[in-house]
Amino acid sequence: MKKLLPIAAILLLSLPVACSGQSAPASVKPGIYRAFLKTRGGELPFGLDIQPTAGDSKGYTVFVLNGNERLPMDPSTVQDDSIRIPMALFESELVAKIEDKTLRGVWRRRRVGQQVQSLPFEATHGLTYRFKVSDKPATGNLSGKWATELGSKTGKVDTVNAVGIFDQKGNHLAGTFLTPTGDYRYLDGNVDGDSLFLSCFDGSHVYLFKAKHNPATKTLTGGLWAGVSGYESWAARFDPKADLPDPAKLTYLKPESKTLNVAFPEPNGKVVSLTDPRFKDKVTIVQILGSWCPNCMDETNFLSPWYKRNKQRGIEVLGLAFERSPEMAVSGPKIERMKQRFKIDYPIALAGTNDKAQASKALPDLNAVVAFPTTIIIDKKGKVRHIHTGFSGPGTGKYYDQYVDEFNRLIDKLVSE
Repeated sequence: MKKLLPIAAILLLSLPVACSGQSAPASVKPGIYRAFLKTRGGELPFGLDIQPTAGDSKGYTVFVLNGNERLPMDPSTVQDDSIRIPMALFESELVAKIEDKTLRGVWRRRRVGQQVQSLPFEATHGLTYRFKVSDKPATGNLSGKWATELGSKTGKVDTVNAVGIFDQKGNHLAGTFLTPTGDYRYLDGNVDGDSLFLSCFDGSHVYLFKAKHNPATKTLTGGLWAGVSGYESWAARFDPKADLPDPAKLTYLKPESKTLNVAFPEPNGKVVSLTDPRFKDKVTIVQILGSWCPNCMDETNFLSPWYKRNKQRGIEVLGLAFERSPEMAVSGPKIERMKQRFKIDYPIALAGTNDKAQASKALPDLNAVVAFPTTIIIDKKGKVRHIHTGFSGPGTGKYYDQYVDEFNRLIDKLVSE
């Protein structure tokens, strides 16, 4: 449940991050840090790589490390005895006091208006492990696919609403969960005896998974701590054939609609519509997204450079952003920050709020907006040919590769028509 911080805590967001009156700023020891947030479920660990920024005596370049992911944070600065590591796209930041090889402070994230969420944060230089493990041998290898019920009330898998995909080497475990609306991005962790531990922090996603493994029944039962106060139990059973509903059948054009009719303003005030000349006789990809959505950012990280390579083939892209606020004065700058971060060349219009029911009303030609992101592919004649709900990002490995391959094959076919 979201809590409204006291006025003093809110005002802290606009104050300098200094914790003392030092005459010269402290310096951060460069290198790898083992960082963690203190959650209700215990330590939620992740990695940080902090390096001085060339030519800036107070600046640092910071990457968050989750398994194979090196996620760049925004330019970070030191003032007096503290470092501030922002992720402006998600209105999120780490702020910590520098204590030799240790950073101690807080992670905070603005939600709506003056609502702010926060968790204690700590990081230690030179440590590279994720979760502490004992000398207990793993009770089994968890590699493979697991039929999963997130939110299981019984400790059993009565309804498959996710598929866990894991890769275990020794006591190291990596993977993610696929769901009908997207994935849980890069999860990284360890196996200790019969216990599973996985975590992810990316400035927006804050996930801590724990579970017990029963090798006799090939099952997992545990808990998921999400964000500041979210919790749900989960269960999984090993199943190499575990699968999810076809993402091409969840969202569709209503039978009475012939095409997708949209007309929404860009941050500069210009209204963009699929009837505009730039889309005429071109294969067009409509991306339903939000700047607040990490899975949307994974898709954008693919789509933006892909568009640069392919736009000369008669291809266009239109982004429809559904943000937390319907006001352009609030959401317009967030859209522009997103465009700058991912070097987006195609237009992105503010289409409404990120409430799925409201998004569905904004796009009445669709049966519903089930997920952010959703990708709609339209042929040269304006006919909707394919709608893909959700997105399997690079953290899903072969599932991401499969999506990219199928996407390219379909676009090639439509371009040649």
